[in-house]
Amino acid sequence: LGLPQLLQAAGHSHPKARVKSVIFLHQWGGPSHHDTFDMKPDAPAEVRGKYKPIASSLPGVRVCEKLPRMARLMDRVCQIRTLRHTMKNHNSAGYYSLSGYAPPSDDQRLRDTQDLFPAYGSIVDRLAPAAKGIPTFVAFPHVISDGSVTPGQHASFLGKAHDPLLITQDPNHSDFRLPELSLPASLSLDRLQARREMLKLVDQQSRLLEFSARARGIEAHHERAIAMLTSPGVKAAFDLSREPQAVRDRYGRTTYGQSCLLARRLVEAGAKFINVYFSQSIGGDRGGWDTHGFNDKPMYPILDNYLLPVLDQTLPTLIEDLETRGLLDTTLIVWVGEFGRTPRINKIAGRDHWPQCYPALLCGAGVKRGHVHGASDKLGAYPASDPQRPEDLSATLFHLLGIAPETEVRDALDRPLPISPGSVIEGILA
Repeated sequence: LGLPQLLQAAGHSHPKARVKSVIFLHQWGGPSHHDTFDMKPDAPAEVRGKYKPIASSLPGVRVCEKLPRMARLMDRVCQIRTLRHTMKNHNSAGYYSLSGYAPPSDDQRLRDTQDLFPAYGSIVDRLAPAAKGIPTFVAFPHVISDGSVTPGQHASFLGKAHDPLLITQDPNHSDFRLPELSLPASLSLDRLQARREMLKLVDQQSRLLEFSARARGIEAHHERAIAMLTSPGVKAAFDLSREPQAVRDRYGRTTYGQSCLLARRLVEAGAKFINVYFSQSIGGDRGGWDTHGFNDKPMYPILDNYLLPVLDQTLPTLIEDLETRGLLDTTLIVWVGEFGRTPRINKIAGRDHWPQCYPALLCGAGVKRGHVHGASDKLGAYPASDPQRPEDLSATLFHLLGIAPETEVRDALDRPLPISPGSVIEGILA
């Protein structure tokens, strides 16, 4: 940090870090609370839908009948029922969800530019990085998009040095591996480092590093890769073949299930912010949560056959696995989409985009167990109490990681911006 930033930071009372790692499970497409965790069984049929609620381990809280394993764990979960904003398009709402900053417009064609705010993990990498040789910010197994790439998935104006370690291979494939973490047999680390030093001399002679921020970012990528090559723990984390078959089966032999298992292994290796994207596309038979008659297919078969079974297999397994290993006391799981779904079901048996009221689940370090924050109205359309915004969630995450939300970074025009314009949600803190 330069002197102005150091002086500015000195004026903040930095919170004590209560979370070592965040697993951010982004539910691309937008899940409905009506069909999951905030059901309205007394509402009209076109609102309540076909699912019935069942009792959970948290007295007074019922969940969808298709989620029996989650029902048994709700006494460990902190549920926010009243997230809300006004962005109705996936790309704009997705950027809001991934960065905690409202987009300049509600536009499906919102372009991914260096003017927009960085991803949460990139902020963490800038201000509170992991130990040397450990990736701070890891994202997988997709680059999400809706027509165009969704902003908020990388470091933006912070520079490429703070981009995530991005993996787009499928952890569910038998040949899943990371070739960038393996050296050819004929190339030792010493030889690789010597080659890097030679390239630095060439770059310095051409004055490339002096004038090109992009080149400096690429150089930082190379240095980080070399550091990871020397870290047995990082290489081991990506080797899912080390896991017992029974554990892999419990997570589910799906891309999402094995991605959540990989997230747990990365927590063990020391990564601090892990983005797991549920799907690459917003909807479809094996896509995301966009269930308003996607490709003219009604939502219930997609929910019955894929979305709800995957949710009920993988999220409970991740919670229980972290708890068994003693990691849930230092790790925070965040399960959230970019918005929710409409209270009323449309004519082709689907729910449309609805950012006015939607849920988030948190579990683990720093938040209350068995807690419901806020209430939606009788139709689940709007917050009835304690409305929260995505920037409030971002402020809470930074606070729990020990980073003051008012800490400033400089954008592409050298303007100071707080890393979160929101307020910490005090009511959910343990």
